[in-house]
Amino acid sequence: MSAGLLLSLAGLALIDSTSIGTLFIPIWLLMAPGRINVRRILAYLGTIAVFYFVVGVLLAVGGTRIASALDGTLDSRPVLWTQLALGVGLFALSFRYDGKRRKAGGGVLRWRDRATSGDSSVRWLVGLALLAALAEVATMLPYLAAVGLMTTAELPAATTAALLGGYCLVMVLPAVVLLGARLAVPRLIEPLLARLNEWITKHAGGTLGWILGIAGFLLARDAAIRLWPGVIGG
Repeated sequence: MSAGLLLSLAGLALIDSTSIGTLFIPIWLLMAPGRINVRRILAYLGTIAVFYFVVGVLLAVGGTRIASALDGTLDSRPVLWTQLALGVGLFALSFRYDGKRRKAGGGVLRWRDRATSGDSSVRWLVGLALLAALAEVATMLPYLAAVGLMTTAELPAATTAALLGGYCLVMVLPAVVLLGARLAVPRLIEPLLARLNEWITKHAGGTLGWILGIAGFLLARDAAIRLWPGVIGG
């Protein structure tokens, strides 16, 4: 397991930490007036992390079985050239994406309003987390890229599970840090939360463009390293 792989996974996890489910909705919850219910917010973040972990394990297991069935063809030059072309294509597509499709749905908004109300329970936060995660399954490109990198690295199952767990922890870490700051220094953090909420509301529609760009770059870089190991360092 190379340092380059770890850095790539950490970068993808930090990208995933800025999605609607992992940052936007937690900021909404932290901006709710009154005393913050730590248990409910941690239940929300825990549900997101567990959901991603389970999806990652399923994808990694499936990817490993496919790799075994293909018996090394994933390392063949045609497949690597295909991966390189896919990465370059995603990177190029990022410059043309207009960002109009990356918006929170009305269902998420309704569940958020219910979750932030004073009489809501933990089950509403768990439901909101599952709804947000399910809504992003089709666009969890950083996570799919991370699982792909782990699968092609042919790591032991225990190592892959540990990396997936670490990825999910890093993914929710910024929200946990904001939660701690909201509890420790509410007067200082509330203006920052308001600015973050304003920025996300304004720019959330265009985040898929740079997510596509970074995920495409990492996929292309991995293929290029394996195509030209003596030229590009791993």
